[in-house]
Amino acid sequence: MAFFDTLLDGGVMARKLKRHTLGPRIKRLRQSRDLSLETLANETGHAVEYLERIENDEVIPPVAVLLALSRALEIDSGELLKDEEEESKAAERRAEAVRKRTEHYSYKVLTPEARHKHLKGFLVGIEADSDLEGPGYQHEGEEFVYVLKGQVEVKVGDNVNSLKQGESLHFNSSLVHRLRNAGHVKCELLVVLYTP
Repeated sequence: MAFFDTLLDGGVMARKLKRHTLGPRIKRLRQSRDLSLETLANETGHAVEYLERIENDEVIPPVAVLLALSRALEIDSGELLKDEEEESKAAERRAEAVRKRTEHYSYKVLTPEARHKHLKGFLVGIEADSDLEGPGYQHEGEEFVYVLKGQVEVKVGDNVNSLKQGESLHFNSSLVHRLRNAGHVKCELLVVLYTP
C-alpha cells in the first residue's frame, strides 16, 4: 500500500509529498528501530533475501508475513495495512477498508479500526486453479476460514481440509498452513485471525 511521507529540503519542509509503497515503509520502520535485516529475519523466520525483496517492493507479502513483521517491529498490523492518505483523512475514511492484491489472491481488511485488538477479519479472494506460493504460512494464534464462494483446500500441517461454499474450518495457525483453490472459479473466503 502506498503512503505519503513529507520531504525535507535543506532543513525546510518541502511542499511536495513523496509517495512511498509498503516496502520502503517497512524499511523505514525497521531502520527507525535500529534493526538489521538479519535481526528481522531471526524475529520473523523469513530469509534476509525475502525481506529485502519486500523492502524493495519486488514482492507483496501475504497477511501472515505482515503479521510477523508487525510483531517484530512492535506495531499494530493495521499500521502496515493502511495507507497514509487514510491516516490523514481518518475521520472521514475510518470505515473504509484496505485492499491488497498479490499475484494469485487479494485481501480486503474488514476490521480497519481493530487497532491493538486480537481479532482481525479479512475478505480473501483466490484465483482459480492456484496455490498460494511459498513454504506456507505460520503465525501465532488461531485462524477461522469460512468459504463464501467456490472451494478451497486448507492444508494444516500434513492434513488437507477440502471446503466448499458454506463450510468452515477453525485451526491452530501456529502450524504451517497453505491455501489452494482447486476449483475453476475464483473462491472467496472470510478469514478471521486471532493473534495473542
